[in-house]
Amino acid sequence: MAGVELTEVVKRYGDVQVMHGVDLTIEEGEFCVFVGPSGCGKSTLLRMIAGLEETTEGKIEIGARDVTRDDPSQRGVAMVFQTYALYPHMTVSENMGFGLKMNGHPKAEIDEKVSMASRILKLDEYLKRKPAALSGGQRQRVAIGRAIVRGPEVFLFDEPLSNLDAELRVEMRVEIARLHKEIGATMIYVTHDQVEAMTMADKIVVLRAGRIEQVGAPLELYRDPDNRFVAGFIGSPSMNFLNGTVKDGAVEVPGLKTSVSPQVTLPSDGTDVIVGMRPEHLTVASGDVLGVDLTEALGGVSYAYLTADTGEKIIVEERGDIRSNEGDRVTVSIEPERIMLFDANTEQRIR
Repeated sequence: MAGVELTEVVKRYGDVQVMHGVDLTIEEGEFCVFVGPSGCGKSTLLRMIAGLEETTEGKIEIGARDVTRDDPSQRGVAMVFQTYALYPHMTVSENMGFGLKMNGHPKAEIDEKVSMASRILKLDEYLKRKPAALSGGQRQRVAIGRAIVRGPEVFLFDEPLSNLDAELRVEMRVEIARLHKEIGATMIYVTHDQVEAMTMADKIVVLRAGRIEQVGAPLELYRDPDNRFVAGFIGSPSMNFLNGTVKDGAVEVPGLKTSVSPQVTLPSDGTDVIVGMRPEHLTVASGDVLGVDLTEALGGVSYAYLTADTGEKIIVEERGDIRSNEGDRVTVSIEPERIMLFDANTEQRIR
């Protein structure tokens, strides 16, 4: 096992800079997830750690070794790709041991390591099958097994579950989380799915436009985001945002036709702010403030999609037997300590 340290890491393609001075520490044995929208640089950063993309400036260390200019084979990492990248003419056992075979390892050693990996991933009964005879989840487990067999210091996962259906994604999330606990290796995992990030990570790195917006434990980012972007990206459904204006020691919110008193130090009167509220922290009541556009009933929980007279959209989580109905007119309430405020210009959190 080894930790990973990035210092002022920059990536340019010609005159276009895509990574902007990234500083990051990933501790030994940590499960770190890079998350962010498409094009934010998460896969590029992972490939730079792997050595598949050249680092323009800065330094990458793995286990206190400077590997910035090292070849991928010298870095002590193994990568699991979005596509399984299995050899179709080889069996599961041959696919898993192929890297060791190419590096001249003895057959007995290869067999022992393949056996160990297949036992961890519950692939013993599939070792003689070829990839065409496997399900998508089984193929991804083979790809992970190939990485385990190499015995790397760091595992790198590049959106490994995006080709699987919903049920298999849940199953594989559990498998990878269990694998991390069993072997205790350092793992870096890239995904655009914040649910995967929340359920699997020890540490989440939220990226936007080649910069780190915030780093922290999943619940830390959920409960204490630094800015509107992180607040909106972490959490499903997303946080609600309404325009507000500070006036007389409170915040007027035209969309709710009321004033709220967040438990923060407010800026001066007349300052425009953004009011953030999680769907589960809102309560629907009878009133004539918001229209119910749609209610999404999911069994134990429902989501009511509301529209304010200002045109702003709000999602409310509802539980229990009484749910909102399409066409209703309602109002919502929220406890002051649940409200988050953001600067309307910088979008930074007001604390």
